[in-house]
Amino acid sequence: MNDAYQGPTITSELGRLPIEAAADRNRLSRGTAGEVLDMIDGVSVVELLRDHGSPLFVFSEATLHRKLRHFREAFTSRYKTTSFAWSFKTNRLDAICKIMKDEGWIAEVVSDFEYQKARRLGYEGSQIVYNGPYKSRSSLKMALQEGALIQIDSWDELAVVEDLAEELDGTFDVGMRVWVTTGHAPIWSKFGFSLTNGEAQQAARRIIRHPRFRLHTIHCHVGTYVLDPETYGVATQILLGLRKNLSDDTGRLVPCLNLGGGFPSNSLLHGMIGPAEVVVPPIEDYADAIATELNALPKRDRPLLRLEAGRSLVDEAGYLATTIVAVKGGPRPDAPAESLSSIVVKEQMLLSDTARLSYVLDAGVHLLFTANWFAIQPYPCRRVESLPVPTRLLGCLCMEIDVIRDHVDLPRLQTGDHLTFHPVGAYNFDQSMQFIYLRPAVVLIGTDRKVHQIRRKETLDDIESAEMLPAHLSG
Repeated sequence: MNDAYQGPTITSELGRLPIEAAADRNRLSRGTAGEVLDMIDGVSVVELLRDHGSPLFVFSEATLHRKLRHFREAFTSRYKTTSFAWSFKTNRLDAICKIMKDEGWIAEVVSDFEYQKARRLGYEGSQIVYNGPYKSRSSLKMALQEGALIQIDSWDELAVVEDLAEELDGTFDVGMRVWVTTGHAPIWSKFGFSLTNGEAQQAARRIIRHPRFRLHTIHCHVGTYVLDPETYGVATQILLGLRKNLSDDTGRLVPCLNLGGGFPSNSLLHGMIGPAEVVVPPIEDYADAIATELNALPKRDRPLLRLEAGRSLVDEAGYLATTIVAVKGGPRPDAPAESLSSIVVKEQMLLSDTARLSYVLDAGVHLLFTANWFAIQPYPCRRVESLPVPTRLLGCLCMEIDVIRDHVDLPRLQTGDHLTFHPVGAYNFDQSMQFIYLRPAVVLIGTDRKVHQIRRKETLDDIESAEMLPAHLSG
């Protein structure tokens, strides 16, 4: 043993430094004051709320175009023969879907309702991929007649499609969905045919040997918010293996592989350490994982690659602007800036949840459904010269569980101040509901920075128009 060894000495130097020193030492720190969002694409949040009411969904057309083109370039620069389908369930607003259509995205729908919506927007049947575990017989017949690509999900659905094919003239391109185990993500076994037990191979052979069908696509969807790009590389290998086995067995080389979606946006789940742009891999990593496998094939054997993107395209284009309607929790003094070891800091950390500062908003989880899983970031619309403190953000619903953020660091705000949540463009509007409150207006800020209302605020008449009183209750 070295008798000259001296153990480390912990000094009190750091504890005497100002709080700002801790932010300066952390390369991921965003400072002590927090970020402010007072403008969206050059338009004042306060003015948007004044003109269209609070709460308010806001979408940025410029951001949407930028995300679309970035995604497309990431894949086509690595694998040219790539087709892109827009996931209607992610955001079905007409204006959003029309932007996708104008950018060259075909439609991916999962219900009769979404199918009809796509057709009304001007999509031809041949521009629609029809997915989902339940498709009505009438919608399947319409899809066959109009040339949509039905991706068959089950044995029962296959039997219905076979029966319909006998009623109609011609031959039909169809796809089939399979579920796979990649070892990199939770297994999604609800949808499609199992590859593991051989039913996917059986279903594919049955389709290929049917005189009225051409098996156009093998499809899988490995999950949602998938943070490991290699998941897609493994899934590509698996689908290519199935494709080769079918070719060897039937002589039919399936022309298209559909890897689905599941690509993440720059967002964080509850409990994750950010920032999101550090945690979430760039889309180029996903493109590399898929393209590497496809480019390894001889050129004559390379399939059309199809992707069904949603969240990664639209999430960051969407905002929800809200207003604080009440402040709850005991007032607390700000921690003095001169010392990290301040007793005030320690007391604030030890305070119970019931005493924590809380802001009640005019929006709730009926508008921000994904707040159940995602730590959606709130941004004040004005700068406040106070240090952030642990805060709860409570929704407007008359339910204890309506908590948008259970813990987020925010400066001290007042009733009437505004908080804008971002990103919220994926799934939140589509899963919003008229529970206790009606749904707010939606605006789109165009590339020219003009504000367009793309959905008006709902009224009581919108809800009542679908209801009927029986005669004995009408008096």
